[in-house]
Amino acid sequence: MQTNSQSSTPSQPQELNAALDIYEKQFLPGQPKSLSGIAIRSFILGLVLSSTLFLSAFLLYTNHPIWRAPFFITTLSLFHFLEFYTTARANTPSARISSFLFSSNGSAYTIAHTTSFLETLLSHYFLPASILPTYIHYPILTLGLAMVIIGQIVRAVAMLTAGTNFSHVVKHTKAQSHQLVTTGIYSVFRHPSYFGFFWWGLGTQLVCGNVLSLLGYAAVLWKFFASRISGEEELLVRFFGDEYRDYRQRTRVGIPFIK
Repeated sequence: MQTNSQSSTPSQPQELNAALDIYEKQFLPGQPKSLSGIAIRSFILGLVLSSTLFLSAFLLYTNHPIWRAPFFITTLSLFHFLEFYTTARANTPSARISSFLFSSNGSAYTIAHTTSFLETLLSHYFLPASILPTYIHYPILTLGLAMVIIGQIVRAVAMLTAGTNFSHVVKHTKAQSHQLVTTGIYSVFRHPSYFGFFWWGLGTQLVCGNVLSLLGYAAVLWKFFASRISGEEELLVRFFGDEYRDYRQRTRVGIPFIK
């Protein structure tokens, strides 16, 4: 017995060192949690955000309606930075390069934003004067800005409130640490991060003055969230049973026609 105990002891430090090597490798360049990759993406986002915000302010000062195009890039830069920041702050172990959501949302996400940017650029270049009367144009612009700000704040607060329970990826199995969050903003909205993104997306299109993209965003986002919420709630009922059913009865989604 003594011989077996002594022979197994030397392998323990080796196993520990191997585990530490695997853990440390994920922070190296090219890995999911690459520190250099996170740093360069944060730097680029900050550079893009500051430059487009300055350009937008300058164009607005010169009364050129095309200011909406760089402002749209500003909102996107801030959104993607906050996606990583809030994940890293509230759920540090799950923070990785993909948390920026640059490519995780698929090609449809990229196509939608590219189309929106082009519509903004072209429509305000060839039609610099608003076709709407002033008493309609400015309230719509103000409403859009309010929706962008509120939507972004609600999404960030939701992620911070959920903490380690928040994930960009739908979990099909319940972890032991998984809890049903019903406090703070979750006491009002069941899916506040979806609520925030939905109204943030529509708000950007009101600010940009886009008609086609506004309709497209509304249709695509509604269809996406309707399907995702339905699937998630089936899993949550399975995870939490009557606790979630009761919670669902006293809260709302906050997206039209999704109960």
